Amino acid sequence: MNRLAGVTSPYLLQHADNPVDWWPWTPEAFEEARRRDVPVLLSVGYSACHWCHVMAHESFEDQQTADYLNEHFVSVKVDREERPDVDAVYMEAVQAATGQGGWPMTVFLTPDAEPFYFGTYFPPEPRHGSPSFRQVLEGVRQAWSGRRDEVAEVAGKIVRDLGERELSFGDAQPPGEEELAAALLGLTREYDPQRGGFGGAPKFPPSMVVEFLLRHHARTGAEGALQMAADTCERMARGGIYDQLGGGFARYSVDRDWIVPHFEKMLYDNALLCRVYAHLWRSTGSELARRVALETADFMVRELRTPEGGFASALDADSDDGTGKHVEGAYYVWTMDELRDTLGADAELAAHYFGVTQDGTFEEGASVLQLPQTEGVFDADKVASIRARLLARRAERPAPGRDDKVVAAWNGLAVAALAETGAYFGRPDLTEAALGAADLLVRVHLDDHAHLSRTSKDGQAGANAGVLEDYGDVAEGFLALAAVTGEGVWLDFAGLLLDHVLTRFTDPESGALYDTASDAEQLIRRPQDPTDNATPSGWTAAASALLSYAAHTGSAPHRSAAEKALGVVKALGPRVPRFIGWGLAAAEALLDGPREVAVVARELDDPAGKKLHRQALLATAPGAVVAYGVTDSDEFPLIADRPLSGSEPTAYVCRNFTCDLPTTDPDRLRTALTGGNVQAG
Repeated sequence: MNRLAGVTSPYLLQHADNPVDWWPWTPEAFEEARRRDVPVLLSVGYSACHWCHVMAHESFEDQQTADYLNEHFVSVKVDREERPDVDAVYMEAVQAATGQGGWPMTVFLTPDAEPFYFGTYFPPEPRHGSPSFRQVLEGVRQAWSGRRDEVAEVAGKIVRDLGERELSFGDAQPPGEEELAAALLGLTREYDPQRGGFGGAPKFPPSMVVEFLLRHHARTGAEGALQMAADTCERMARGGIYDQLGGGFARYSVDRDWIVPHFEKMLYDNALLCRVYAHLWRSTGSELARRVALETADFMVRELRTPEGGFASALDADSDDGTGKHVEGAYYVWTMDELRDTLGADAELAAHYFGVTQDGTFEEGASVLQLPQTEGVFDADKVASIRARLLARRAERPAPGRDDKVVAAWNGLAVAALAETGAYFGRPDLTEAALGAADLLVRVHLDDHAHLSRTSKDGQAGANAGVLEDYGDVAEGFLALAAVTGEGVWLDFAGLLLDHVLTRFTDPESGALYDTASDAEQLIRRPQDPTDNATPSGWTAAASALLSYAAHTGSAPHRSAAEKALGVVKALGPRVPRFIGWGLAAAEALLDGPREVAVVARELDDPAGKKLHRQALLATAPGAVVAYGVTDSDEFPLIADRPLSGSEPTAYVCRNFTCDLPTTDPDRLRTALTGGNVQAG
């Protein structure tokens, strides 16, 4: 009996018709394994995972394989995006045992949930030195039946080893100038000056590292940091990793040159990159950065927004190629024949402009659209016409599947990106989209005790509790929304979430953070990972939001918690800067103050007040917090006791318990908020 039909996860629902008797992750599944005295097969993946689909088709849809699984195992299927805690615990075990990890993740457990054998994708037949999935199943069954003591010994040792991997992060002091300079030097060594980005293939968009580089440049004036950020963003925006027709970024590039992407589009990548390009424009005025920020924001709203106002998790990499066969990238790539059929006489110009070749840059003569030409002049109207015709033709193709579940953390990132992008570029529709998502998070994901649900679908909260990244990223989104809208209620909601961080996710003695709450389901290990991967870790997301909230409110407990949490950045920043980018960005904000900006006006729609407010939002000073309100308002603590200068709207800038003279002049305000070049008086 397959038990996935009633779940809300789109990924699990993809397996609801498998002949495998799948269970969701529940105590009952392990009770069943104990009753039958069989091991548990734990299979972890997510809906946009290409190789998850491949293994499902090859093995989980195969009746003979399913029969064997059903007879000898209890099979548990987990959506890693719904249960990042389960994924993190067992991925740590996989990586410790094999030196690598990935999805689909395949782990065999005892009925006590202790792991004893690991892998990722297993083919249906032996291939490239890898055993077939059936061989693995038979080997595990034989070990369980004939060498149970050995299995128990292995499982016990793994659990003990995991339990001893407590995180030590030095003296819990935040990093200073020396550590941040060492982090920059480490990034310089790993930087690819010819292609932008860091390291070799596969190449992932380093959104959080770029945020650190922009903040470091703003605070110190280091031109090298800005150059790495700007060049990386330009190379990505010109590459195939960026959708040159519809906007938005794919998950990563399989090559060093950003040409061929892994075509899945994730909400979190696009939210983070939208915000980074908006901040790059704020720092440089780059027209390319402005275009990409807006196109990426429009992509999120157009293709990921759900009817309830939230944002869906992902678009699949695969889609129908028109023959009924699902092929990776089929929706996005073009052959020369397809260009000629669509564009006629303009096909050659389009091929030159977008880098389409007769042989192709992808597979079977198809090319991924890029912008390889950095020289020469193209007719803007002609290019716009070509792009519109290609987009219209592409819309006739079968679209990739969409994972409609709303993940709290990723929606928090989207709220921050859309709120700021809307404010910077005069797009109130984007700010409204941010408000819609924030409203959904409050109405659906937040209960009466301000506990967050990890996911929702179709306006219904899922059963899984929010983890630290949900609290940190949603608070980050609410803080950005408060700054943009001048509505203090979003600051209040952020405070409710961050109070939970202090009481339920923080070690009271060391200040270390855990990914799950103290009252969450007890796994074989309480997960705790401070490193940033595809998204800010819960640890660094919480540290950043705690710091901003403290700057808004003057709360010493929140400030102290942020400083203690950033001790991990002092330990890891100089050693592995690529994997602690958000933590480094938060550390830059701490070193800069962060600055506290209060803009007061007699009325919120006062043109002069709105001009000052906009100038405050455009501050490049790292992590500056902004409050905008009317005199005598109680919306924001920073507004309290801030009078107008005469009758004019007035801005106040404070830093490290010291304040500049108030100003009514937007130019003076801009100067006071330009990175680290002006000291507070």
